[in-house]
Amino acid sequence: MTSRYLEPVLDWYAVHARDLPWRSPDASPWSVLVSEIMLQQTPVARVLPAHRDWLSRWPAPADLAAVPAGEAVRRWGRLGYPRRALWLHEAARTLTERHGGGVPPSYEALLALPGIGRYTAAAVASFAFKQRYPVLDTNVRRVMSRLVTGAEFPGRAPSAAEWRLAESLLPAEPRTAARWSVGVMELGALVCTAARPRCPACPLARDCSWLNAGRPRATVRPAGQRYEGTDRQCRGRLLAVLRDAEGAVTAAQLDAAWPAPVQRARALDGLVADGLVDTLPNGQYALPG
Repeated sequence: MTSRYLEPVLDWYAVHARDLPWRSPDASPWSVLVSEIMLQQTPVARVLPAHRDWLSRWPAPADLAAVPAGEAVRRWGRLGYPRRALWLHEAARTLTERHGGGVPPSYEALLALPGIGRYTAAAVASFAFKQRYPVLDTNVRRVMSRLVTGAEFPGRAPSAAEWRLAESLLPAEPRTAARWSVGVMELGALVCTAARPRCPACPLARDCSWLNAGRPRATVRPAGQRYEGTDRQCRGRLLAVLRDAEGAVTAAQLDAAWPAPVQRARALDGLVADGLVDTLPNGQYALPG
């Protein structure tokens, strides 16, 4: 099955791949790891300047490990889901203390890093070290769902069957498998998109079960994520006050950032519990030291 998909995807990718810094031949494994954490639930356009700034400040794990965790949160800016900044900082400390300041090629060692799950470990092993691992992100899952099973969208979370399918589609040669994985990912990002798939431009259109079935619509479509007025937005506002401050801030400064006191208190408690905000003895608040 793989063989009839392989060449069309690789040929398409050779022509249409975006020029992204973490895909450069001289990109470091650290650059790849940073990109994979940043790209979780965040579009490439927003990640590009943040990735460039991060690597210019902290070109190696030891550089990030040497600064307080609060600096990582500050430089994370408005990428969203700022817990990821702490994961990267914790990962940098682990890499510095246990791996000589480098990113290990071992999938198991990658999986043991803070904040690294099955997908990210496989992506770094594949893209940074050209190893043979199935890489199952949202775009790959959507391509596989339409291509093989004929469903417009996959389920909410990757199933064991999806992992088996992804494994079965991998070419045997590791470097080719890594290129296949990034090619399918790019196909999902640029052509086999969620809202407006460009089927005439797809190199796999002839073999696509969903297209050949007439593109049946899913009975339950993925829900869009509301942001306005949510605790997530409130947390972002509070963090923005802390990021923009030179040092600690008062409760009154945080109160001014969000009008609903109960929601504001809940969001602040969550930030403290997540390690993103420190409560100081004088009743003020600061980014983690």
